Amino acid sequence: MPRASLPPSVAVLRDAVRAALDGGPAVVPLPRATSSPMPTDTALVVRTSGSTGTPREVALPAAALRASASATHERLGGPGRWVLTLPPTHVAGLQVVVRSVLAGTPLTAADPDGHFTPDGLADLLEPALDAAGGDPVYVSLVPTQVHRLLAAAQDGAPRGLTALARCAAVLLGGAASPPALLARAADAGVRVVTTYGMSETAGGCVYDGGPLRGVRVRVVPPELSEPQRGIAPAGSDRSGGVGVVELGGPTLAAGYLGDAAATAAAFRTDPDGSRWFRTSDLGRLRPDGTLQVLGRADDVVVTGGVNVAPAPVEAVVGELLGGEACVVGVPDPEWGQALVAVVATPTGGAGLTPVAPDDLAGVRSAVATRLGAPSAPRRVYRVAALPLRGPGKVDRSGVVALVREHEAHA
Repeated sequence: MPRASLPPSVAVLRDAVRAALDGGPAVVPLPRATSSPMPTDTALVVRTSGSTGTPREVALPAAALRASASATHERLGGPGRWVLTLPPTHVAGLQVVVRSVLAGTPLTAADPDGHFTPDGLADLLEPALDAAGGDPVYVSLVPTQVHRLLAAAQDGAPRGLTALARCAAVLLGGAASPPALLARAADAGVRVVTTYGMSETAGGCVYDGGPLRGVRVRVVPPELSEPQRGIAPAGSDRSGGVGVVELGGPTLAAGYLGDAAATAAAFRTDPDGSRWFRTSDLGRLRPDGTLQVLGRADDVVVTGGVNVAPAPVEAVVGELLGGEACVVGVPDPEWGQALVAVVATPTGGAGLTPVAPDDLAGVRSAVATRLGAPSAPRRVYRVAALPLRGPGKVDRSGVVALVREHEAHA
């Protein structure tokens, strides 16, 4: 149903964020994990998603949050009304609150304890769009949500997608956005802006491959373990260009609370005084200077002695089978790790279902042609939904567990 006022918890959060940005107490939306003191200029403490291990607490200064919000509005064409559908405990959701506060515009928010549905999104967007009076309306989503909106529209329930197409921009981040998904959204009239960033960069700081104002991007040698050296994902030049993505500029966090060693390893200062955050992602800079993210360095699968980056394979498989794909390595006596793809599609069930032999052959042939034979998945499964960790992030370890459990009982 349309919401006439903010959920009480979000209203309190918005007031607290406004005070923190003006020098008041820092906002800590989740219970503190440590008792370590925070820098005096900290406005927000957020937890990382934990995809690389134990979640850490990130201290974000007010200046970083202001720089991020200002550059976002500049890139989108000006301040506007924001609609919050993401958890206000993660950086993506919190940044929606920050942008709304700094823009001085009304905020529309879903119940933080509710579940996302296409019609529920329409219930939020339609009143905000009708009351905008010509102001742009923005919303941040994750790819899984857009998948559901497109699937609902295909099944005869287009309200959510129709409302989304009326938004001035839809920020899409939290996970890789498959090209097929972006194409389908564009065909539906949705203005998608892909975002790349993390808690340590105050959220998204690279939009559609281009850094926001003041943000710097570079790709540096991976410095990976010996078996992983020489990774050359599809589309990259084996002579160089692929490396670990580092981000710099005014949106960087102060560091991790209570973990000086992790802060020193992740945040580095060059001799010229410029400060950089070293991500866990592989990427390359395209000839036009935009960033292409190729996936996490630690997601690389070594199969038959060959290194395969999952992201390019996921893009092809998702395009072919019309769903959100996750490609993982599972232990295999012959290959060391066998490449397995799991695809969330409307035809998937609660458990894993192998694709038909002809479909598997078609997927393997297409992937081998585009990316090389080692990148062709050995097995492909359908499922109703991929396990998630954090807002929109696929839980790869959960996918591996699903595959191993299924194949142990097959």
